[in-house]
Amino acid sequence: MSDTTDDFVEQAKKVLIGNYARLPTVMVRGQGHLLWDKRGKEYIDLFAGFGGTILGHCHPALIKAASDQAQQLWAVGNTFYTEAQVRLAEKIEKSAFPGRAFFCHSGLEANEAATKLGRLRHGGDGKKWKVVSLNKSFHGRSLAMVAATGNPAVKAGFDPQTPGFTQVDLGDMEGLTAAVDDQTATIMMEPIQGEGGIHELPLQYVAEVRKLCDAKGITLHYDEVWTGGGRTGKWYGHQHFLDAFGKVLQPDIMTLGKAVGGGLPVGIMWAKPELAKLLVPGKHGCTLGANPICMAVADAVYETIEKEGLLAHAAKLGDHAIMRLRGEKRLAGVVKDVRGRGLFLGLELTSEPKDLVQRGLDHGVVINLTQKNVVRIAPAINIPTAAWDEGLGRLVETLATLALS
Repeated sequence: MSDTTDDFVEQAKKVLIGNYARLPTVMVRGQGHLLWDKRGKEYIDLFAGFGGTILGHCHPALIKAASDQAQQLWAVGNTFYTEAQVRLAEKIEKSAFPGRAFFCHSGLEANEAATKLGRLRHGGDGKKWKVVSLNKSFHGRSLAMVAATGNPAVKAGFDPQTPGFTQVDLGDMEGLTAAVDDQTATIMMEPIQGEGGIHELPLQYVAEVRKLCDAKGITLHYDEVWTGGGRTGKWYGHQHFLDAFGKVLQPDIMTLGKAVGGGLPVGIMWAKPELAKLLVPGKHGCTLGANPICMAVADAVYETIEKEGLLAHAAKLGDHAIMRLRGEKRLAGVVKDVRGRGLFLGLELTSEPKDLVQRGLDHGVVINLTQKNVVRIAPAINIPTAAWDEGLGRLVETLATLALS
């Protein structure tokens, strides 16, 4: 391997497919909320590997869980029961709602499983098979999930689209009701749109959608790949949605990914028991799903979040950040809106910036840009308060350069 960054990047380009818009930076080490590149430069990580490293880099509890499990049982396939997956499923049930787990590698795979289960609910005979989702949504990059995703850029180049998927605008209940027909099996939504620019579902809208699904026997599927695992200040994003009696407006299925594996490939479809029982042997599977090492680490993620009180920590730091950023005078004329929940935040800019992520790296902070003008912030939820403030300071310094451009 080349010692210099430039040579290494050129070497990488010769062997890697260029489907990612990679920056010319080589990360070589991480610890907690910090990253170091091949040149030795230190960064505060405010994006946590697209939200995956929910407890930061190289958390000792996760290292121990992986090491202990690797020395005990590596992988046996799903012909047998294993202990770690049952422990994890019990934690999900305790933190969510009564249900059953299907384990896979990613949120995309979990979404595929949920879509199949929505059809099975109605016999899988083709009478009810359609899915309605939202514009500006993102559900993955398989052919079916490309069709489910409400972003023309994701769909481009993959015609003809997989049939049966329709999108409507977030919050447009009249449009949603019109899109539902006698063949609709599932309504699929993110509690907070991630790729779409950090847009939360309005509470009244959620209540009306739940009512519509109940009335028509439609499966309500929440894609919690971004919002699951404590990032929003609650275990799951939908837990912010309460009815008039303070009861959570639950989905029939939720799908998880990213954070729940702590950075390892874990996807989960969690379905209410009456639906879960329909996924009998032969209907779906995943060869390496519920890998014991991944399950042990995911179990440790839940254990650590609970033990360290990180839900409250994420909520507190998120509230602090929104107040600070909204009141930052240096961002006047640069930032149009600050929104989100917990440590899942979006800063909508007044214009489309150039090279913003690289500017962030120059200031020693890792950030992300989506929808061309929304800065997306999603650090590890155990980031210390002082480090969070320092990271926000570097973010402000980065954004302030836009006013000078």
